[in-house]
Amino acid sequence: MFPLLLVLLAVPLFLSARKQKRAMAEQKNLQDSLAPGDKVMTTSGLYGTVADASHETTIDIEISEGVVTRWLRAAIREKVAETDEAVAEDRADDAGEEVPATTAQVAEPLDHSAKK
Repeated sequence: MFPLLLVLLAVPLFLSARKQKRAMAEQKNLQDSLAPGDKVMTTSGLYGTVADASHETTIDIEISEGVVTRWLRAAIREKVAETDEAVAEDRADDAGEEVPATTAQVAEPLDHSAKK
């Protein structure tokens, strides 16, 4: 009975450790594969473009035109694909047309002064 209980407790621990180790290896591979021009998101949610990836522990990210900040490589969460909005802007620049930024509608303000 006791050995069976140990096996039931050890198997989930072993599987979760393997999963965590695999996730850490994937993150390390991502951070090592970054190159200038890659669009990335940091762990704090900041989006930018890799400007310089030549340092071993840090990476320079351009967050706005002409604004470059230095980050630890470990702060990079993921590479991001171009968004639909960015693709639409590029197409508009190529075609010389203006693309509407959004089709969202604004709701009427609530009237809080009315008594129930």
